[in-house]
Amino acid sequence: MTIIPYDLIVIGGGPAGYVGAIRAAQLGKRVALVEKERAGGTCLNWGCIPTKSLLRNAEIFSLMKDHADDFGLSFEELNYDWTKVIGRSRKVADKLAGGIEFLLKKNKIDYLLGEATIPKSGQVNVRKNDQSEVQLAAPKILIATGVTTREMPGFSMNGTSVIGSRQAMALATQPKEIIIIGAGAIGIEFAYFFNAFGTKVTVLEMMPNILPVEDTEVSIALEKALAKKGITFLTSTKVEQAEVNPDGVSIVVSGKKNETLRANVALVAIGVEPLLPEGASFKLDPKGYLLVNDQYETNISGVYAAGDIIGPPWLAHVASWEAIQAVEGMFGKRKPQRRRVFPGCTYCQPQVASVGLTERAAKEKGMDVKIGKFPFQASGKAQAMGETDGFVKLLFNEPHGEIVGAHIIGSEATEMIAELGLAITLEATYEDIAATIHAHPTLSEGILEATEAAHGRAIHI
Repeated sequence: MTIIPYDLIVIGGGPAGYVGAIRAAQLGKRVALVEKERAGGTCLNWGCIPTKSLLRNAEIFSLMKDHADDFGLSFEELNYDWTKVIGRSRKVADKLAGGIEFLLKKNKIDYLLGEATIPKSGQVNVRKNDQSEVQLAAPKILIATGVTTREMPGFSMNGTSVIGSRQAMALATQPKEIIIIGAGAIGIEFAYFFNAFGTKVTVLEMMPNILPVEDTEVSIALEKALAKKGITFLTSTKVEQAEVNPDGVSIVVSGKKNETLRANVALVAIGVEPLLPEGASFKLDPKGYLLVNDQYETNISGVYAAGDIIGPPWLAHVASWEAIQAVEGMFGKRKPQRRRVFPGCTYCQPQVASVGLTERAAKEKGMDVKIGKFPFQASGKAQAMGETDGFVKLLFNEPHGEIVGAHIIGSEATEMIAELGLAITLEATYEDIAATIHAHPTLSEGILEATEAAHGRAIHI
């Protein structure tokens, strides 16, 4: 068998894989990218992008259904076509996946569809989707195989009544009732989506609050906002037993209530597990993710890894950043860095976005922080938009006043968070943000007001 030589072989075409491949090509390297399904990975094809399309549909429908009169709008009947709602998200994903394939071609990257194995350092065997086999060789290999939905023991997914996020975004028929197990970002986004179109939604969460990784005050505010929309939340609740029956599912829970819940569909959103490549014997962390050193290199010489496969936070933007660090490091362009500050976003309405420390984390570290809050109820732009739920909450560390945490719940929170990530990266202080003029009227004025509020100087509250 002919061995095809490269400078870098990338396994996995998601946000870590394709970004790493393109950066290596920009550095003048000959690159091959092996992807099992389609360029873009889970994020673009079955995650980040199509879900945001679904959520946009839900947002518009909810706005017209619940608030049209507030804007002086009226109509005789408001309907939706479930097939078109789902179809739009698939079209968006397909278009962007095609865009990634174009970028691979533009950068002269060899793109192979198939299963890759790593028998030893420097070698990758590929069984292509047409069942032909090819052997690749390179001094550098980057693993970016990502993760997959974790199943509940004894409650296997069947694609109809027990589903994961992938099946949830392509259901042919809208369920009348759905139970969502897990109230992280994925569970909450789907809860918002299904509820917007009239499905009865119940969310189960073992922890005391939904979105457990977020600031507690934000989690409580979001639960109240979504409960007003009709979503039922059972926090501090454990699934004791779950089974499929002819009508759907039955789930026995314990906690605040001990009861049996029934629905047409159960969506399991309890986390993810790594998709490890076959072949070489890799060292793993206690949870099964690839262990890498400060250069993103595994225990196998010349084999690197980046993105979800090396563990949380399982975010596309972190994966892309890590891949660039790994590639530039392996080719001597920079000393790689490990993730430190990164934003987390949840795209329901109101949106949630955060970066840096939560208030409870700051207290656990023994930090003396000043906290500034500004409610969107007091924002002129939010009032004009009719989106007044939520607030901006900022944490400033004493005695120097550098910002160490930022939390936003409200409309466009996910678009506002980048400014605060930059501020934390630059160790900006209260004075730096206060000296930055924010345009009026904008939602981002809330950042300025929350900054001033930390010192009792906010103008509009």
